[in-house]
Amino acid sequence: MKTERIGQVKRNFQRDASWKRMTQFEAWKPRANQAAFSAMNNNTVLWIYIVLLVVGGLIGFLKGKSKVSLIMSSMFAALLILTAVPGILDARFARNVANILMAALLVVFAMRLTKTKKFMPAGMMLIVTIAALALRNLR
Repeated sequence: MKTERIGQVKRNFQRDASWKRMTQFEAWKPRANQAAFSAMNNNTVLWIYIVLLVVGGLIGFLKGKSKVSLIMSSMFAALLILTAVPGILDARFARNVANILMAALLVVFAMRLTKTKKFMPAGMMLIVTIAALALRNLR
């Protein structure tokens, strides 16, 4: 009788413990994945934007012999890289600085588009900048 009772208590404890672990894990899992997914997407969008910015500066230099295009794209890319690498700046401050830099680039590309009336490259970079800002901030 005593061993039967001990066996029953042991089974109940194992069932309760496994249920408790499962519910704790399931309650924790979506929040952790959601935060990691959101942070990854914000950072991924910024890295893609940085690559496009540098490629645009290189194309401007190679096709139009524009040193200013290469220098400015490299400078803005370097500043954006500082905001994209975790641990260099505070996360909130880095996000705000990246948004300010991208807003400044948005103004520059809009001014170039209105001045030249040519879609390439200013118009394309204007659309890419708007898309990057929207993807980073509309969540």
